[in-house]
Amino acid sequence: MTKLSTILPPLFLTATALLATPAWLPAAHAAAPQVRTQAPGFYRVLLGDVEITALSDGTVTIPLDTLLTNTGAAHVKGVLATHHLGTQVETSINAYLVNTGKRLVLIDTGAGASFGTHGGHLADSIRAAGYRPEDVDTVLLTHIHGDHSNGLTIDGKAVLPNAEVVVAKREADAWLDPANRTKVRPDSVHVIDEALAAFAPYRQAGRVRTFDGPGEVVPGIRAVPAPGHTPGHTVYELTGGGQTMRFVGDTLHAKDVQMAEPQVTIRFDEDANAARRQREALFADAAARGIIVAAAHTPFPGLGYIERNGSAYTWAPLNYSSLR
Repeated sequence: MTKLSTILPPLFLTATALLATPAWLPAAHAAAPQVRTQAPGFYRVLLGDVEITALSDGTVTIPLDTLLTNTGAAHVKGVLATHHLGTQVETSINAYLVNTGKRLVLIDTGAGASFGTHGGHLADSIRAAGYRPEDVDTVLLTHIHGDHSNGLTIDGKAVLPNAEVVVAKREADAWLDPANRTKVRPDSVHVIDEALAAFAPYRQAGRVRTFDGPGEVVPGIRAVPAPGHTPGHTVYELTGGGQTMRFVGDTLHAKDVQMAEPQVTIRFDEDANAARRQREALFADAAARGIIVAAAHTPFPGLGYIERNGSAYTWAPLNYSSLR
């Protein structure tokens, strides 16, 4: 009989011996199935006595090499590669729940059903955070693009049934008038149609309020007009405990590119030059004053500082806190 060792090379026999299950180990069970879900989509911080809860509405993957403007696709690809990213970037959709102790305020509402299963997780995140959608008193919208306002409504029903919706008058005038379908860019017509549907139950209930110019829109929260990305785009500012937090909406889309190059714009900007100026001003002010930034599309929870780095800027995520 031919010996096994004359057929199989010694190296194979050595590897087989190494891979064999030692006699002292119990037999392996079938592998447990992968779970493939993240932790519940909320993260909490305090600003003085005010509680801010970042809420995840999900993510959407977007082609930044073709969406970013005032730059080149090859350059964007190279910059993203230095951050270990491809050109198809999974982008967070963040909203923020502010509990002032007297009022529960939601800043932006996510995408609703706009992106299928990739968005629309706002209500679940609110519940996971210990609240209910019906607890929300006020919704402040930075603007009326679908990934910030379509979450008001799912299947024609108000997701936040007791909330008053507050938005800049210029924004409402732009997107809540059907006559504007012939006046906006062709790429933006869908914004009007989506906005009319998302706002419908709140308008019917008389629970939409607009404001004009800077100032306090609910006790403790100021509106700071930042038009450019949209006509009435607004930043909201909260101060407490000696610190300031700004909820910046779409002043920032792609931190891995725009931090180093704030002049880079995005195809969704209605007025790209104005949007660029708003971003440059925001970055300079936030870096100079140590403002905490809450960014809708920076990786969840989207909370951090903007730090100056020569003529450019860097993003410094907020340090983790257990709140204990």
